Amino acid sequence: MVYLQLSRSVMHIEHKAGNKMYIDFAGKKLSLSRIDNIRQDVEVFVAILGCSQLTYVEAVASQKKEDLIAACENALRYFGGVPEAIVPDNLRSAVTRGSRYEAVLNDEFAAFAEHYATTVIPARAYKPRDKSLVEGAVKLIYRSIYNKLDNSRFETLEQLNSAIVPLLEIHNNKPFSGRNYSRREQFEEIEREALVLLNPVRYEVHKQVMVTVMRNGHVRLGEDVHYYSVPYNYVGKKVKLLYTSGSVKVYYNYTMIAFHQRVRTKHHYTTQETHLAPQHRYISEWTPENFIRQAEEIHSDVAGYISKVLEYKGHPEQAHKSCSGIPNFARRVGTVRLRNACRWADNLGQ
Repeated sequence: MVYLQLSRSVMHIEHKAGNKMYIDFAGKKLSLSRIDNIRQDVEVFVAILGCSQLTYVEAVASQKKEDLIAACENALRYFGGVPEAIVPDNLRSAVTRGSRYEAVLNDEFAAFAEHYATTVIPARAYKPRDKSLVEGAVKLIYRSIYNKLDNSRFETLEQLNSAIVPLLEIHNNKPFSGRNYSRREQFEEIEREALVLLNPVRYEVHKQVMVTVMRNGHVRLGEDVHYYSVPYNYVGKKVKLLYTSGSVKVYYNYTMIAFHQRVRTKHHYTTQETHLAPQHRYISEWTPENFIRQAEEIHSDVAGYISKVLEYKGHPEQAHKSCSGIPNFARRVGTVRLRNACRWADNLGQ
């Protein structure tokens, strides 16, 4: 009996200011009543600072990593700073594989933590006391928030979260039971200054996909049906596209080989000249302006005829051979004969 009592003993934990933020999803879901009268259940994210117990609550569409990271980031901005560590309850969207000793983090959540210069310390599996603080917070919001929303109807997440905000403020400003100060007062007094400054740039969730570089030296981002160039020597290689709402990065064996601003125009190509093979680069550099500029260096009559050829052909690629061949005659027959030939052809309308 004495052994059992000793083995079940617990230690009181003093939470250091600015040390940890505990996060979890509530067990009970809230719901939306859409216009078509279909009920849609939504998840409720809860975050709490260990020392002051200031709490953040937000309804999200799912427990997927995109929603978890967005809610977690909103919590940091609500608190106005970053704690030394974030403690998730082995959520699948944060932890790839749980462990009693050392869990494996989801790459995306780890990148999010790195962006905000904090650490992720998952709660130990089978150790309920590691997550008792956030579980206690969840029970409290059932009474202070859930019960107040019972008779309300919301069609969107925005409407639901707008209703949660004032109730959350009441919860955080209400004095602790048996004490004359609230979570908010305790936070302002001892924890706000202990938090690290926020990164002013919001984190963007990265998506990734493996693709093969096509023979034309481009890769296809299927989500947008848009094509991006990579260096020509990677044709036929398997590469990884890592993309956000604003950029596309291409990696080969963990090395970034291309970077582009994301473009969502379907069936179009974004190409960097330096990525092209030398023979392709030569062709791409011959724009109508280049043809005319080279002809002007010989004579205005030659430039005038080149302009007519470009206009007649309709598309510069169709006129490439003609326009690149005409100036070459200057080396073979001389500039005078070439100028006269262009003037004669122009007069004949050829």
